[in-house]
Amino acid sequence: MAVEKTTEKVTSAEVARRAGVSQSAVSRVFTPGASVSAKTMEKVRAAAAELGYRPNVLARSLITGRTRIIGLVVAYLENQFYPMALELLSRALQARGYHILVFMAENSTELVSQVMSELLDYQVDGIITASVAMSNDLTSRCDAAGIPVVMFNRGQDDPRLSEVTSDNVKGAREATDFLIKAGHSRIAHVMGWQGSSTGRDRAEGFRQAMDSAGIEPFSMLDGMYSREKAAAVTIELCGTGDRPDSVFVGNDHMAFAVMDTLRFQLGLRVPEDVSVVGYDDVPMSAWPAYSLTTIRQPLNRMVEATVSALLDQIEGGSSAPSKIKINGPLMVRTSARIPEGWKE
Repeated sequence: MAVEKTTEKVTSAEVARRAGVSQSAVSRVFTPGASVSAKTMEKVRAAAAELGYRPNVLARSLITGRTRIIGLVVAYLENQFYPMALELLSRALQARGYHILVFMAENSTELVSQVMSELLDYQVDGIITASVAMSNDLTSRCDAAGIPVVMFNRGQDDPRLSEVTSDNVKGAREATDFLIKAGHSRIAHVMGWQGSSTGRDRAEGFRQAMDSAGIEPFSMLDGMYSREKAAAVTIELCGTGDRPDSVFVGNDHMAFAVMDTLRFQLGLRVPEDVSVVGYDDVPMSAWPAYSLTTIRQPLNRMVEATVSALLDQIEGGSSAPSKIKINGPLMVRTSARIPEGWKE
């Protein structure tokens, strides 16, 4: 079907006349989630195609006060967990008629503040933060602007903020208990960045499991969620004869570095010499090269909960932030000694 060429911008009124419907019906057809019959949808879409009509999203946002844009602030994408989360969040929001505007921000108050100021200028309907913290000032500004914020895979002691995480303390306890049940007694923990709630909570779960078993941690060193730092920490832990017999690592991204360093720099066997357990269960964990035993973060459920928590505040008018923790299973593979008689 040929599109009518014109130098004038086609209006919704012209589409309505061509389709033989009201202008409000045209508006509903191009409004995500609006109620419209299949027959009306077909007629309006055909008329719009003939005329070359495209809805003016910016103009509609001025009328409705809604841009249908969600700002996503993420610190880094090196950890394979976050590209996966970004893809799933984008798809889930698009299915609800929203789009994502992605901003990168390192974990510094100044840079996060700058990025958040830009997001507020774009008049986004809501904000999701992944792997970054919110200052009290930023939270107050978002609260005053009526823009809800949900923290993904990060928590904060602020009643104004919603957060969705896995149950990091419980998961870390389970991972550590697995090593203890396998007979390990010289257990080290390569921690996630201790400036983050996830890093602190997983370290706390490790401590709780060790305390319950009456075992003193061999060592607890901060890997900063960095591959390079985790490799350096591994050499510090295992570069001498006095080394741990197992390591619980704060995420899979660091665990891969730990395993590579043990094998290729230190000449140690995994798990015969050192057992390794991670946290996240990114796809690489199941690769034969790593076969990493790890706690699975229930990513699909976390994304679903994040989108629901945010849109409940945007669309439902709910002002009550929620704190959601979701359990994830231990995925047993071959990077760590398996306890005798172990049943999943």
